[in-house]
Amino acid sequence: MSGLMLNLDYEPISGGKSGKSRGNAKHERFLGRRHYLEQKGFLKEKQNKKRNKNKQKNKKKYMQFNGGDQSNPGAIFPKVTSYLPNKTSEPSGSAQMFSTFSFPSTASTSQRHPTDQAAPRTLGPLKYVAMDCEMVGTGPKGCRNELARCSIVNYEGDVIYDKYIKPIDPVTDFRTRWSGIRRRDLLHAIPFEHAQKEIVKIITGKVVVGHAINNDFKALKYFHPACQTRDTARIPLLNQKAGLPVNEMVSLKRLTKAILKKDIQTGKGGHSSVEDAKATMELYKVVETMWEQKLSALSLPAEAMDPAQNQKI
Repeated sequence: MSGLMLNLDYEPISGGKSGKSRGNAKHERFLGRRHYLEQKGFLKEKQNKKRNKNKQKNKKKYMQFNGGDQSNPGAIFPKVTSYLPNKTSEPSGSAQMFSTFSFPSTASTSQRHPTDQAAPRTLGPLKYVAMDCEMVGTGPKGCRNELARCSIVNYEGDVIYDKYIKPIDPVTDFRTRWSGIRRRDLLHAIPFEHAQKEIVKIITGKVVVGHAINNDFKALKYFHPACQTRDTARIPLLNQKAGLPVNEMVSLKRLTKAILKKDIQTGKGGHSSVEDAKATMELYKVVETMWEQKLSALSLPAEAMDPAQNQKI
C-alpha cells in the first residue's frame, strides 16, 4: 500500500466539455433567453423600477399634502378625511376624534396658500363653518399671542361655539381695545387644552372660513388642511368686489363696509369674535360660487391623476 501512487491529472473525454466550458455555455443560453423575453415584452424590469419610484414620490407628496410644519411641538396635524362640499354645518358624525389625528413624519414647507387649493374628490361631504379668535398678550410686554376667546358660526351664521379660554401663561397685556377681553372674562374661562379639543372636534372635516385665518390656527396650535381653508383676506374676488387692489391685504372691517355695507368693530369695547365670524361667512358667500369654480379649475390637473398609479383616471 505504501508504494501505491495516484495520478490526479484529469484529461477530458474526447468530444466532451470541461466544467468551465459547460458553465459558460449555460450562462450564454440564459442571456439568450433573457434577451428573447425582453424583446417579446415579458420582462419589464426597468419599467417596474420606474413605476415603483413614481409611487414612492407620489406617496411622499400625499403625506406632505395631509401634514404641516412640525416645528411647533404642541401642534395638532389632522388628516384630511372628507372633501365634497355641502352647506350643512352641524358637527359631522364621521369626523375624526381628537385621539385619531395623524401626525405625519414629513413636513411640508412649500405648500401653496390655502386659498389656492380646492378640495380633491373623496368620500364624505364637507361642511362650512366660520371661525374667529381673539388673542391676548403673554410674556414680556405681551409679546406672545395666546388664545383668549374663540367663536364659530355655521353656514347660516348661527353660533355653534363661543367660549372664553384661559391662556397657558399669565396674561401681561389684555389688549382690550382690540380683543375686547377683560380680566373678569378669564376668571372662569376653560383651560386651553380643554378648549383646543372642543374646537378641533368641531372643525375637523369641514371647510373653515376666516379672515387671516392662519393667525387663529397658530394661536390654537393647530394645522388645518389647506384644501379645507378659505381665507377671506386672500380672495382676490372680494377685493375686486370692493374696488380695491387685488393683491392688497384688506382688513375685515373695510371689506365688510365696502361689500356688505355694514359697520363692525365700532366703539372702544374691542372686537367681537362672534360678529367677526358672521361677517367673514357673509363675505365668503358673496363670492362662493365663483371662487370654488376657480379653485376646481386650478386643481383639475392634480385631481385627474391617480396618486397611487400616477396614471390618468
